[in-house]
Amino acid sequence: MTGKHQPAERAETVDAFHEAVNMTAGRLEKWLATDESKSVGQSDGGESVGHASGRRIVKLLHTNKTDLTDADLAHMRKVVGYVHRHVEQRPDGDTTDTPWRYSLMNGGHDPKN
Repeated sequence: MTGKHQPAERAETVDAFHEAVNMTAGRLEKWLATDESKSVGQSDGGESVGHASGRRIVKLLHTNKTDLTDADLAHMRKVVGYVHRHVEQRPDGDTTDTPWRYSLMNGGHDPKN
């Protein structure tokens, strides 16, 4: 085991991450290649923060939980917090083709699942 996190804390983080991230690595990877995915998020002219996070989420989904670093666990907690906060900001009406949904999907969470 790497890092200073206790096994119970690591397991709690991993479980919360897998609850929040309801897209498979393959589906998320395909999504990140779309124009819709690239159309949302804050950026300074390059890749948006959310899009870069999505790429890291794909890597985390492929990482064995025993190989997760403290930095990986910190990013997983950040993703869980983001998904929980963003879900609470759901706009009214059909959200299928909205920046709100696209941003969540960049974070590995499809509210339509």
